[in-house]
Order: sequence, then C-alpha cells, then structure tokens
Amino acid sequence: MKSIAFPNGSSVPALGQGTWYMGEAASRRADEVAALRYGIDLGMTLIDTAEMYADGGAEEVAGEAIAGCRDEVFLVSKVLPSNASRKGTVAACEASLDRLGTDRIDLYLLHWRGGVPLSETLQAFETLMSAGKIRSWGVSNLDVADMEKIIGLKGGDDCATDQVLYNLSRRGIEFDLLPWCRKRGMPIMAYSPIEQGRILRHPALAKIAARHGATPAQIALAWVLRDPHVLAIPKAGRRAHVAENRAAADLVLSPEDFHELDAAFPPPKRSQPLEML
Repeated sequence: MKSIAFPNGSSVPALGQGTWYMGEAASRRADEVAALRYGIDLGMTLIDTAEMYADGGAEEVAGEAIAGCRDEVFLVSKVLPSNASRKGTVAACEASLDRLGTDRIDLYLLHWRGGVPLSETLQAFETLMSAGKIRSWGVSNLDVADMEKIIGLKGGDDCATDQVLYNLSRRGIEFDLLPWCRKRGMPIMAYSPIEQGRILRHPALAKIAARHGATPAQIALAWVLRDPHVLAIPKAGRRAHVAENRAAADLVLSPEDFHELDAAFPPPKRSQPLEML
C-alpha cells in the first residue's frame, strides 16, 4: 500500500480505519474490535477516533483493538471545540489517553472550530507535545481562511493535517483547500470517503465497478486514494467490510474511469463553503 508523509516526516498508510459510530452498542463491540485488529493485520495501521464518538466509547473500542500492538499503530484522536481551551485540551487529551489505554497519541486534532481562540488551543497542543502525550497535532473541518489563521500563529507551521469531508459527491475542497494544503506539503485526511454509502447506487459507479470486477464502494474509495496528498479513513465494523476496503487500495482506475466519474460527479468550478457531517 502506498504511504503518505506528514510534514514532520511521519509516514502512514494512505488507507486507514475510522471509528465513527463504533462503541455505541455493546452487542457490536467484539465485531468492531476484531475488525480493527484485522485491518491492522492488513496494513491499515492508522486508526482515527475522537472523544466525541459514542462519548468516548469509540476510543475504548480502539484501545482494546490496539492492546498488545500499540507500537504498530498510528493513533489519531480529536478534542471537541467545547473542550479546546488551554486547560481543557490537556484534560481532554488525558481522558482520551486513559480510554485508549496508551501513553501517547500520534496525531491530535481540533475536531472543528468553536469559540475558543485558536491560539489557546495551539498553546495546549504545544504543552502536550512537550510532555510527550502527543507526537503531532492538526485540525479538522477548517477551511482555507481558518487554515491561514492557523499558520499565522506562533507554532502554526507545525500543523500536520486538515481532516475534512471528501468523496465523489463532496468535491468542493478541490477548488481551494486541497491545492492550499498540497502547496504546503500538508496531507488531507478524508472522512466519509464513500458518503456513508449514499452514493453507491449511482449507475456510473456500478458500471465502472463491473468493468473492474469490484464493488461500487471500492471504486469510490479508490477514487479518493488516487491523490497522493489524500489519505482515507473509512469505518468498517466487520472483517468482510475491512477486507473490501483494503482491496480498494490496490485498484488502479483508468483515464476512462476518471472521465466517467467526472461526468457523473462534476468537480467544482468555484469556491464553495466547506461541508461537514
């Protein structure tokens, strides 16, 4: 699988694993843990979670999945904007570490922008890095204007990534945010890369999938992974779904495929407000 490098030199697989909606039902926990472990075995060693997901339940699932193989995993979590004050960020991170059963988070993100000044959150990130509790930091759901503010702050050049909604039906970032990040060597993390399944009945996807002997979800995921500056974090709660996602990383789409997908899901022609779920 191809890898993507963050500005600090850390290299991760282009295809990771998301945990949104995990940890919400005890009856699914064993399957979710098994799915994450299987993904790690298949090389999908980046695991993305957040304190918001299932009120910390997803972090607990991730923590169980990485027990015994922590050093093989690149762990990402997020702080809620309501907790993103200087003291609140530190306390939130410590609570996440406890749920995850680890002593450090490899990449810690501000989940979206709230009322706390960005400078205060960055100060907290620096405190956490100095203490060894996080290895790097970034943001999520921030558009170009806020990214400009981030890099204009003291220490803002250390921002590792922007995690945003990106898939065939949500291509707005291609007009401005993606080029902005690409210019600075900052990869994009794409969440909901198959639009939570809502685009999978599109006839264009079905046609291309049939041509490749693949599923529509694999085509949609392979499309996101086409860009060397974008990594994807689909969620899969079952081993079979994990295997399907992993196989998508090996698909090579043709110029004809891209032409048909552009016709079915047109790229943006002007700047658009950043979308989020």
